Amino acid sequence: MGPATRELHTALDARARADGTAWLHPEHRTIQRDLLGSPNVVAWQEAKAGFLIAGDGAWSELPHLYARYGTPGTTELITALRGLEHARCAVVTDCGMQAAALVCDAVMTAGSQAVVMRQVYNKTKTFFEWSAKRLGATIAFVDDGDLAGLSAAITPATRFVFAETFTNPLMRAQDVPALRAVIDRSAAPRAHLVIDGTIATPWAFTTPLLAQGASIVIGSLTKALGGQDLALGGYIATDDTELGNALMDLIAMRGGILDDARAQRIAAGLPAADKAHARRCESATQVAAFLSEHPRVERAFHPSLPDHPDAVVIERGYRRHGSIVSFRVSGADELRHRHIADVLVSCGVLRYALSFDGLATKVNHHKTVSEYFTPADQAARLGIDRLIRLGIGMEDAEDLIACLAWTLVNEQHVTTAELDAWRAERATILGITP
Repeated sequence: MGPATRELHTALDARARADGTAWLHPEHRTIQRDLLGSPNVVAWQEAKAGFLIAGDGAWSELPHLYARYGTPGTTELITALRGLEHARCAVVTDCGMQAAALVCDAVMTAGSQAVVMRQVYNKTKTFFEWSAKRLGATIAFVDDGDLAGLSAAITPATRFVFAETFTNPLMRAQDVPALRAVIDRSAAPRAHLVIDGTIATPWAFTTPLLAQGASIVIGSLTKALGGQDLALGGYIATDDTELGNALMDLIAMRGGILDDARAQRIAAGLPAADKAHARRCESATQVAAFLSEHPRVERAFHPSLPDHPDAVVIERGYRRHGSIVSFRVSGADELRHRHIADVLVSCGVLRYALSFDGLATKVNHHKTVSEYFTPADQAARLGIDRLIRLGIGMEDAEDLIACLAWTLVNEQHVTTAELDAWRAERATILGITP
């Protein structure tokens, strides 16, 4: 062998001896590995067939062959997610929206129908509507908590019912057994009940969602299960192994699986993420209690509050209340709410950012970040107008409450020009581009 050949393959072999796997890079795990010949590929293909025949699990659990199918990191994470959701199979995706899209693509067919709860994330609703239009299917929307409306909306063509718990930003909670009972008595008793449990998390439920009657659970790994704003990811869990394998076939054809490094990081961090989520939920409960009693607050939204419309359902089936708190200020219009959110950020503790369940508490004006293109009258009809949203982080709850208290007293004395000057100064101090 020439020097370059010898150097490369000596290094690869050394890495294999050290790691127990024949990666194709001397320093890092690779998207594929040296399989030593066709017999190992045949064995992998037969194992895949075994999953399809046995009906126990999905071939997402197979050993690493090529990274579009799975990696050691995704295998580790899938095992953990199956445990969390008490599911027979699971797949992991590159983001939460990919999980929702995969389920829609695998289940919705030409001429079919889906029933979607009205408070579902707007991009999820938009994707479902786009898919329905493309396929010649239909979407029916039902208010969250309206079981009679759900019953009336289901037709023999209904393939799935989709709901979130908790919803964002109003934090409605789903009564999953009641939803399942409505479907079972309907014109489409075999329709899937799909629950997006991102905000509640698997840690929130006294009984796992699949055991309550959900057919499919989806979630974002970007939020609480990652918990540090470091990695996008999503997952699907189900006891329907035929569907689980079909989802893996779809991923194998078009891509969308979570990469190895992110999967490994999320799996390793799950125990710490569990504890962090519990802390954020407790802090959110304290913040919500403060806001609900403040004379300037028209309404606060959090599942821990006694006036929550789903209080009975929450008491019966939920043990954590989520980390999102939203509130509406009395007598303030949409522009004023935007101003109040900006003043709150200027306290220097809360950060103006999207998403939730990271280390730092995030604040934003809901209309600006999530419903910018939604007509004002439509937002008002949905009850999502004039809202400030807090994604509670790991700070002491007392510090967050102090910032809120100061803002609610002083925001009317802070001008837009002063906020502009603060942002410019802050950017200069940090050496960042605004």
